[in-house]
Amino acid sequence: MEASLTSAPHSVKRWQLSGTDYEPQQAGTLLSDTRFSSWTPLNNKRINLQLFEERVNLVLHWFDLWTDRQRKHLLHSLLTRCTKSQLKYCRDLLIETVPVTKVDFTSVLPRFLSLYVMSFLSPRDLCKAAQVSWHWRILAEQDCLWAGRCIRRGWFLPYTPGDKEFGAWKTHYVSCLSTLDWLTPREAAEMYGTLNQQSTGMTEEEEERRREKRIRQQIREKLQEEKRLSVSARRPWGSYTKPEIARGGGTQKGRPESGLTFVSQPSLSWPLRSVGSSSHSLSLERGQPTSAPQTWERVQASSISSETLIKTRGALSSFIYRPAQPHTVSPLHLSAPALLLLISNRIPAYELVLSGVKPGVIAVLYDHRGTLSSLLTQVERAISGKPAQRIGLLACGGTQEIHLLHNSSLSEKTLLTPDRREFWEKLCGMVAPTEEGGGIDIFCPLAASASGVALLQNLSTLTGLEVRTPVGVATGNFQNILSEWSDGSVHTGLSEHQPARPALQYVCEAVLQGWCTQAQWMEEALVELRSTLGLQLQWASVQARGRALGYFLWERIRIDEICVSRDLSEALIEGLTALTREEETRPVEFLSIFLKNWNDEKKRQEGNGHDSSGADGGSQTCFNVIPDLPQMVLDWRGAAARELHHSECLYLGKLNAVLKVYKEPLTAALNSNRAILSYADIHVVLSPVAQILELNRVFQADLQARLQQWGAEKCIGDVFVKFCSKLRVYTNYLNNYTTAIHTIDKCRESKPSFRAFLKRSDRTLATHMLSLQELLLCPVWRMQEYVTLLQALSLHTHPGHPDHAHLRSALNTLLQFREFIHKLKRSSEADRLIEETQQQIQGCPNLSEENRQLIMTQDAALLRSPDEQIPDSLKTYEHVCDVGLFLFNDALVLTRQNVQHTPFTLAHQSTHTFLASVALTSLSVREIRHTRYVSHAFVLEGPCHSWVCATQRGEERRHFLSVLRSAIECALAGHQ
Repeated sequence: MEASLTSAPHSVKRWQLSGTDYEPQQAGTLLSDTRFSSWTPLNNKRINLQLFEERVNLVLHWFDLWTDRQRKHLLHSLLTRCTKSQLKYCRDLLIETVPVTKVDFTSVLPRFLSLYVMSFLSPRDLCKAAQVSWHWRILAEQDCLWAGRCIRRGWFLPYTPGDKEFGAWKTHYVSCLSTLDWLTPREAAEMYGTLNQQSTGMTEEEEERRREKRIRQQIREKLQEEKRLSVSARRPWGSYTKPEIARGGGTQKGRPESGLTFVSQPSLSWPLRSVGSSSHSLSLERGQPTSAPQTWERVQASSISSETLIKTRGALSSFIYRPAQPHTVSPLHLSAPALLLLISNRIPAYELVLSGVKPGVIAVLYDHRGTLSSLLTQVERAISGKPAQRIGLLACGGTQEIHLLHNSSLSEKTLLTPDRREFWEKLCGMVAPTEEGGGIDIFCPLAASASGVALLQNLSTLTGLEVRTPVGVATGNFQNILSEWSDGSVHTGLSEHQPARPALQYVCEAVLQGWCTQAQWMEEALVELRSTLGLQLQWASVQARGRALGYFLWERIRIDEICVSRDLSEALIEGLTALTREEETRPVEFLSIFLKNWNDEKKRQEGNGHDSSGADGGSQTCFNVIPDLPQMVLDWRGAAARELHHSECLYLGKLNAVLKVYKEPLTAALNSNRAILSYADIHVVLSPVAQILELNRVFQADLQARLQQWGAEKCIGDVFVKFCSKLRVYTNYLNNYTTAIHTIDKCRESKPSFRAFLKRSDRTLATHMLSLQELLLCPVWRMQEYVTLLQALSLHTHPGHPDHAHLRSALNTLLQFREFIHKLKRSSEADRLIEETQQQIQGCPNLSEENRQLIMTQDAALLRSPDEQIPDSLKTYEHVCDVGLFLFNDALVLTRQNVQHTPFTLAHQSTHTFLASVALTSLSVREIRHTRYVSHAFVLEGPCHSWVCATQRGEERRHFLSVLRSAIECALAGHQ
């Protein structure tokens, strides 16, 4: 049968092959004209299709008659002749006709998907799966399936598996599980109880807290017992003899030898002590030598304090008792508690204040963007459980309130709110009582206003401590601190101390004077220092870095060492004044000739006896260039009125300088066709100053008329009321101030002639050594001075005085206007920070939205854990990258931080690339406990993603999380 199939056509349909269209010799000629078969022509498509269907039916008829073997042979022959596309069609047709119902997924899926499927199996099921086949065993015993199960239960592999080692973690799991101590249900019930038993209702955290409380109680009882034993073994009062410090120098002359020799190894954490000669004896205050009559008491106090330290710290010591000559000793005095100074980093040039803090004063530099709870924690950590003698508070503020924190101002209305009340109650518990000299010194001039005095009274009643503040008659940056201070009874009377005496307990006098008078200018210098030297001190703490920068700046300027004789200063002033009147091309020679002529004239006057005080005037008496503030007089209203008139004259001089030095030359150049600025620019920048000058000239004339015949019944409140009725001039000036500053910057950059004009005119004697921008800022400063002086006048004016009603009315108007100025300043500062942040972050979406403010930024490290199911206490992390956290009042922006170091220097630059942003209303934060694998970490959980971050120090994490939680609470409250 097979031979016939291969040799000739089938016999059944042989008659169809004998037709006229079957001619083998013509097959080559017809091949190009055929498609379905060699005898099917293409010139008739209908017949072509009909013939093809007939032959298909014929083949299928034959296929039905063949055996299984024959059919397979035909299929094999057909499939070997098919192309790839035809084979794929056959495959798809077979899968559709005969679908696959059972297949080994490990042989079909990729390896990682097979392992992922097996990760859902229990350990028992994995062991069963390993018995299916060798391939399944290799997959089921992979370390990635068993390592997490071991680590989750605390079963760590005691060695590192080799590269080709197989099944180490499974073997370790089986060995650990086989050695477990199993308890029967009865044994477990006897040990742990059953569910039916009554629960104590205490969680594991509460039990841990109770256990710690019992331990602390045992420690206190032990300390009390040791103290009781030491008191019982103490010798009677007065029987002590003078101690002799074995490692120090000799004793003082005139004192009997001691009968007690104290030998010990000192600790590095002890307070510094110095032993010197009779003129500089041992002192409890570093850097302040004591006199001879006070030496003996302080030596005794030092010895007792050292002995107490030795007992508490357990240091090795030996005491040798020697009989001593009887003598009388003064009562023993233990070392006084230290002073505590809280410094806000919001004040300008706070680094300089840090550098001038006296020895024995504990300085705490806190971030004004923090919270009250974080500030309390910082204070508790600084004093280490010991009460402070007094607490000083140096923060921004005025005569009515203290800007303690960014969102926490202290005033008469906000003092008794729950959070602020709790803060001050806890803070006063860290201060010695009033009987022992405890109290609070606030560096804001609260005693200069009635509302400030009310705040002091309420604060004193709340804390039970003495509260002192500056009276605040002096005007200027922070010169109120150098004025008289109120007494501890918080009345309007003054203390018996000299001016600024309470402040001098904390800060050195030279540094305090320089900072109070030049704080704003020093802040500009420190901005450059922070950007250069701050990078080299980035790993130091914020307080240490600030102190180092302050020391560096103070050593460079040394305002306290600028000493000139009075005659020379007068001569220099006259010479410089004459130099400004002359157009000299050689100013140095002119000044030298002027000084020589002035000296000759001075000698001639002394020779003729015209100047009786010439000998004293020519002496080289060294004085500080910064003038001392005048002593206050008893007539407080008169002193405030005279200060108001004096400062008003200086203010008018600065406003007049704007017109004389800038407006008139620019207008003259414009009229002579040599324009430096256009008329529109001159009008925008300088015309509002002329309107203010006209208003204040009238105000100054009215003040001068009232002061010429000053008396107790004289009134100046109506003058202020008249002045306040025309404050629209100042409102227009402030609304135009930002435009004027931008116009000056634009013209200086685009017009070289104006740039040269400013270079000639700025910072001369005619402009009071100020630039044009600084002169334009004077009206803003003056408004604050008006409020301060008017509060002083109102405070010292009796309610029955006819001037009291007018003063209160004017004060309320100026307070509202000052709040308007503060609102403009806050808005401008917020916009500037948003713009700088927008430029700093690459690829960041638009940050400029209404009422959005930047609260703080924090550098951190972004971490990632390989297995999220492991408990936090056992979880390991890998460092992904450095990130920057930009916290706004409504969102948190995360950026990738890239650090680029400059070759051959320690400087580096940081760039930020946008990563993500999360709204605070949908953000939650969770701390990660400190473990052997990670420290100072926390989790930021958003609606779609979470980030694990860690800071360099624990203080940074506490501060950032406290600020973040506070911002989240405010955002949720505003959203509701």
